Amino acid sequence: MISLQASDFELFGLPTAFALDRAQLDLQWKSLQREAHPDRFASEGAAAQRIAMQWSVRINEAYNRLKDPLKRAAYLCELHGAAVNAENNTSMPPAFLMQQMEWRETLDDCKALKAVDSKIEALEKLLDEVDASHAAALAQIVTLIDADHNYAAAVGQVRALMFIEKFAQEVQHPLDALS
Repeated sequence: MISLQASDFELFGLPTAFALDRAQLDLQWKSLQREAHPDRFASEGAAAQRIAMQWSVRINEAYNRLKDPLKRAAYLCELHGAAVNAENNTSMPPAFLMQQMEWRETLDDCKALKAVDSKIEALEKLLDEVDASHAAALAQIVTLIDADHNYAAAVGQVRALMFIEKFAQEVQHPLDALS
């Protein structure tokens, strides 16, 4: 039996890699949840149910971490001794910071537009650009983690991806309000 302290990848029987088969992850999650569901241990007493509940919580935590590319990337970096520390380390390359500033200016310009159709079109164009940057950051993370095993460099991309995802939400919010 696998320990509660096993890595998320060990728990799910998956290779320790950024790229993963989402369908396989989902199948493993369902299988593990069936095995550990507390109702299966109802006749075995409170202690067995408590342990089953711990397993169920652990399985759900691991699943939520592995299914989210950003969380999975950060987890892999941390497993390999390269903590993201996003709360304490927000340093980014100057080119990335300039991109962020340009996006923010564009977002402000979009919000200032009077015509709803023009505003929607401008916001969608900005979101497309942000989505392309998101895809490029994910591709870079795949290379840095799975091909190069350069977790220290991957940390920078993980932090960049955090900024990109947060900004995408800031663009999506006014777009949703207009739709």
